[in-house]
Amino acid sequence: MFNMFKKEISNEVVIKSPITGKIVKIEDVPDKVFSGKLVGDGVAILPDGEFVYAPFDGEIVQIAPQKYALGLRNKQNVEILIHLGIDTVNLKGEGFEVYVSKSQKVKTGDKLIKADWPFISKNVKSTISPIVITNMEVVKEIKITEAEYVNAGDDLFTIILNDR
Repeated sequence: MFNMFKKEISNEVVIKSPITGKIVKIEDVPDKVFSGKLVGDGVAILPDGEFVYAPFDGEIVQIAPQKYALGLRNKQNVEILIHLGIDTVNLKGEGFEVYVSKSQKVKTGDKLIKADWPFISKNVKSTISPIVITNMEVVKEIKITEAEYVNAGDDLFTIILNDR
């Protein structure tokens, strides 16, 4: 009876898609840092919507000064990097509008960034946007959606955490 007051800590975390678009395997991203999983493992999206949303309840842990990437962490200590496009660092922030700040708490679905994809696509190598787990040491398994296309807010992947 007293066990009903103990909170279950789930070892499964669902990551929602922060972007609407076509799913691209991480191995097919036109950047060796991502395709080689040097930053982490995950998936990429060829965007079809201008807004980027929070993939879970958590905290903003970093924002690139050039506005093309941000990192988030949730309460289970899963860290996600959302990297908008390839070689977008060269845009020096042009084409991106950031709505959040470092250390800010966010809820699933909060607007994080607006991206001007028509402008960005004319000025960089690719708009393919990797979404990767940067602290793979906490991950036992990643189950990526089998969908070919996702809307922002759809389940993107499920993470099974290592036993703690």
